[in-house]
Parts: sequence; C-alpha cells; structure tokens
Amino acid sequence: MHRRYDVRWRLTGVATRRAGWVADSDGLSPLAILNGHWPAPSPRPCRDVREWLEKSRADVLLETSSLDAQTGQPAVEHLKAALELGAHAITANKGPIVHAFGELTALAREKKKKFFYEATVMDGVPIFSMFPLGLPATFLQGFSGVLNSTTNVVLTEIEKGCSFDEAVKRAQAMGVAETDPAADLDAWDAAVKVAALAIVLMGVPVKLEQVQRTGIRDLSAEKIRSVRAGGMRYKLVCRAERRGDGVLCSVQPELLLASDPLANLEGTSSAIRFDLDVMSFSIIEHNPGVEATAYGLLADFLRAVQG
Repeated sequence: MHRRYDVRWRLTGVATRRAGWVADSDGLSPLAILNGHWPAPSPRPCRDVREWLEKSRADVLLETSSLDAQTGQPAVEHLKAALELGAHAITANKGPIVHAFGELTALAREKKKKFFYEATVMDGVPIFSMFPLGLPATFLQGFSGVLNSTTNVVLTEIEKGCSFDEAVKRAQAMGVAETDPAADLDAWDAAVKVAALAIVLMGVPVKLEQVQRTGIRDLSAEKIRSVRAGGMRYKLVCRAERRGDGVLCSVQPELLLASDPLANLEGTSSAIRFDLDVMSFSIIEHNPGVEATAYGLLADFLRAVQG
C-alpha cells in the first residue's frame, strides 16, 4: 500500500514480445522481473490478451505497445478487451485516440470504467487532464509546438556538424529514436500527436490523412547549418487551427527566428503553445527521460483507482 494515496496494488500480469503473456492473480514480483527473473513458464500459457486479463484478474491495464500510426493496433484491441472485462484502461499509445477515441470513450462510460491517455503526448505533462480540471469554460482555438524528440535531436546534431545518418544514429544511441526511425523522420509520430490533441481538446474528429504532413528528410545538412549560422533554426512544427466547424492540422519543417521559443529547444525537449479565447500560454518539457512517460501512466493510474 502507498500510504500517501491509500492505494493497495499488486502486479498480476506482464506481457512483452519476448516473455509472452505472463499472469498470476496471486501476484508477481516487480523487482524480480525488472532484474530479468521471470516466473517459470505456465503449462497452459495465455493465448491472447483476453485470456491474460482474465487469468490475471486485472483491475487496471497499463498499455504501452508500439505505435502503429495507420491502424492504432494492437493497442485498440488491448484497451477494448480491458474495458469489456471490467478493468480501467490506461495507455501511452496515441494510436487508439486517433483511430478509436469515440468508441473507447463510449465503452468506458458504458462499463463505468476510466479510459486515460495522459502519457501519449509530452510524456507526463498534464495536458489532457489540465483542460477539464484547470481550464473550464475556455475555448481552444488552436495550438503550435515541437512534439517529436527524435527530429529535434537529429536537427540539433546536424547543426553541430553530423551528417543526416550520423545524427539519426546518435538519436538511436540516446534511446530516443527507434531502430526504424521512419515514423519520426517522416512526421507520422508528430501527425498522430496533432490529431490526438485536436480530437480530445478541440472536439473535432480529425482523421490522420487530414493532417498535412512533411518530414525532415528533404532538408539538406548544408541548409540546416547555414541558417543556424545566420541566427535561425529549422524545427519540425506541429500546428492546429480552427476553420469553421473543422480544424486545419499540419506538421512540417519551419524556419524559425532564434528569438522564437520553439527555436530554443535542445535535445529531447518539447514545447506547445495553446491559444484560447481568453488567453494564450506555453508549456515546455525539458529533456524528459523514460521516467516522465512512466509518471504519466502512474498519474492516470491514481486518477483511475481513486475515482
């Protein structure tokens, strides 16, 4: 039990590509698993997420599978299974927001469970929870920001003299870029984040294909370094702006003056500016690590179990 929050918890299931579906309703040892000591294989291993959830008798699912920008799977099915079986569903995967937000929200309401997703954009920064709790009776007109860490690192490393490929390898060595960095370099990750923010915060069912998307591959290293020497910087900028009943969304490299707050972001830092009907404000996240994403999941867990 965590005394500060009066929450009793037990880890009853872990699922990974390597270990498969591991479940024990009596409880697993988090410390042992973190140190690579997995339980002995079950004579009847779980075959799928539903059997795993039933065997673990889960009250909460923390879903952290890799993003599939085009379908949101398998995360969507994982979250649906959890809600249908009576568990709160918490995810760090933004795909389900873009591809199944309405369905998952309605299902959570029907089952009287929580569907939370704070860690999907800017890790543990409380963006999604901030609006209903801290900004009631406001109207979000648009937002702009730098929301993809990989491209930020790559552009910074190129400015320092690296080639494009060398910069990507450095981002991979830092643990920021995936083995296949295409989703970041071609702006799919950023486009999904823009759509997710527009869907949840602006209430418009934006489709991924409606986001105007341009990645950073066509920027030459020489151009990136030359504009930096002239007091400007390229950043992959995300934007959304209301147009009538819809929202115009885009992600593309933009040339920014050094005085622009977005131009000053280094490393894995990210930032977003929200333009409301009554005010505008910005949030900057400074060089987050994996702990920041974990915090987002933990915050959602506490919100879910404490009602």
